[in-house]
Amino acid sequence: MKKIGFIGVGNMGSAIIRGLAVRDDIEIHGTDLNTEMIATLEEECGLKGQPDAKALAEACDFIVLAVKPQHAESVMGGIAPVLTGDKCLVSICAGLTVETLKGWSGKAPVIRIMPNTPAMVGEGVFAICLDDADLTEDMKAFIPDAFDGLGLVKIMAEKQFDAFTAVIGSGPAYVFYFMEALMEAGVNLGLTRQESTEMVEALFSGSAKLAKESDYHVSQLREMVSSPAGTTIRALLHMDRMATRGNIVDAVTESYERSIELGKK
Repeated sequence: MKKIGFIGVGNMGSAIIRGLAVRDDIEIHGTDLNTEMIATLEEECGLKGQPDAKALAEACDFIVLAVKPQHAESVMGGIAPVLTGDKCLVSICAGLTVETLKGWSGKAPVIRIMPNTPAMVGEGVFAICLDDADLTEDMKAFIPDAFDGLGLVKIMAEKQFDAFTAVIGSGPAYVFYFMEALMEAGVNLGLTRQESTEMVEALFSGSAKLAKESDYHVSQLREMVSSPAGTTIRALLHMDRMATRGNIVDAVTESYERSIELGKK
């Protein structure tokens, strides 16, 4: 049985813990200043609480660093002495490169993971970097398999992580931004806020399901709704005049460039 420990059980850490808890081949440990959340996860998921990060690192095979990036270096300073080569450090901290983490981890190999927030409902997208040459085949097999039950897993080179961050890591915010705009449009046109909210939520979940399950490309699915001289094509042409598509691409590029900047700090 593999022992995997979480340093930090905030929103993302606890979401991953809950997803892994369904497996009977994993023993989950955790530590956090929020002792109430530890107690909750102990009751809900069978989590084994640890008094501190060093005790957790000593007890576990895989140590998941799930703290805010600005706190990571100090946490690593406390656990590096017990990170032997047979343990694996798994980081979900945004912006911290494998090279940086390796410098802090001592002898332990490093796996870097970039999640997105739909992981909180079991529908996440995870980029997993297995670039570290010190990783064993067992380590490289276990982590992708463990996270597979939490959503879509993609093995990616670290050089692709800034693009992943810009499109997928930040992506939920773009989706919620557009959802919010449609909800406000509905209210402006006379729908109640509850009606507009419920219907827009259903619109997005249904459209995403259609895009995923259909054999048609999203461009073809868009064309199916765009009848000649109809309401939809008129709205889409307005978006084209406003360069909406180009502005979205530019916005994602801004996110990409910011991700690169953060990685250099």
